Amino acid sequence: MVIQTAATAEATEVTPVAARRKRRIPLPSSPKVIVGAALLLFFVLIAIFGPMVSPHAADWQANTTTSTPLPPSGKYWFGTDQQQHDIFSQVLSGGRDTLLIALVGGVIASLLSVGIGVTAGYIGGWVDEVLSAITNIFLALPGLLILMVLMRPLPPGDTSNPLLIGAVIAVTAWAWGARVMRAQTLALRNQDYVESARVIGERKWRIMVFEILPNLLPILASSFIFTVIYGIGTYVALAWLGVIDPSHVTWGTILNNAQTYSALVSGYWWWFVFPALAVALLGIALALLNFGIDEVINPRLRSTRRTKGGPNFQLGLTPVVRRDRAGSAAGHGTDRTDTTDPTPSGPQAHPADVTDGGALR
Repeated sequence: MVIQTAATAEATEVTPVAARRKRRIPLPSSPKVIVGAALLLFFVLIAIFGPMVSPHAADWQANTTTSTPLPPSGKYWFGTDQQQHDIFSQVLSGGRDTLLIALVGGVIASLLSVGIGVTAGYIGGWVDEVLSAITNIFLALPGLLILMVLMRPLPPGDTSNPLLIGAVIAVTAWAWGARVMRAQTLALRNQDYVESARVIGERKWRIMVFEILPNLLPILASSFIFTVIYGIGTYVALAWLGVIDPSHVTWGTILNNAQTYSALVSGYWWWFVFPALAVALLGIALALLNFGIDEVINPRLRSTRRTKGGPNFQLGLTPVVRRDRAGSAAGHGTDRTDTTDPTPSGPQAHPADVTDGGALR
C-alpha cells in the first residue's frame, strides 16, 4: 500500500499545470532564426517606408553635366547610374514591389498546393492519378521559360502589376508544394482520428480541412517560405532579362540597366552590387527562417538541438506518475509526478527512444 503525504499530493495537483506549460511548442531561439527574423523585419520596413524616407524619388536625376556614373560618397551613398539617378533612392523604392509580388505568388501557390496535394492524397483513385499527372507535368516544365512566354504578350503597363505578376509566378511555383502535401496526406489519411471522423459520417472536405490540414501547417509554412524565395528570385530574373517594364524601378530593373550599360566591364561596381546584395540578404533571411521551422518539425534536428542545450520539444508527451526509486529501495516508496523525465505515452514508447531531456529522438 502506497502512503502519499500531503506535500506529495499537493505537488501532484500542481504539476499538471506546469506540465501543460512545458508541453507548449517553444519558439526557435537559435541564432539563425534570430538573424533571419531581424533581416526580414528590416526589409519589410524598407518595403513599407522605403519610398517615404528615400532622399529622392526613384526617377530623380542629379543636375550635373557629366554622364559618368558617380561612385558612392557622402552625397550619394550608393552612387549614381549613367542617367545620374540616385541608386540609394532606387534601392529603397524598388523593394516594395519585389516583396509584394513574392508574397502574392507564395500565397496563391500555397493555396494551389494545398488544394491539389491534399485532395489527391486523401481521395486517391483516378482523382489522385489525374492531379499527380498534372503536378508532374508542371514539375518537368522549365519555369522561367514558361513565365517569359506568358508575360511577353502582356502590355508594358501590366508587367508592373504586382497582383498579376504574382499570379503568373504562382503558376510555376505550386507543383513542388503539392507533391509534398500529397505525400504527407498519404501518411495521415489512415490515422485513427481520420478513421474515426470517417466512421461517424464526416464529409470528405471537412476531414481534409479540419483533421488533416492542421497537421500539415508546419510543412505548409516551410513550403510557403520556399515559394516566396522562389518568387523573389524569379521576379528579379524576369526584370533583369527585360521582361518587366524597365521604366518601373525595382531591384531587377536596376540590374538590367547596369547590364545594358556594361557596368561590370566599365568598373561601375556600385551600380549592381547594392541591388544584388539586397536580393541576396532577403533570400538569406527567409532561408534562415526556414531552417528554424525545420528545427521544429524535424525530429533529428530537435534531438541535435536538445543535446546542445537548446529548449526541449515535448509536444505529444504526457507526464506520468512514477514511483520514487530512492523510496522504493528503502521500502517505503512514494508516488510522484515526474515532469523532468516524462515517458512518451503510446504503444510505440521504448526506453531506447527516450533521451535525458525526456523527448523522443
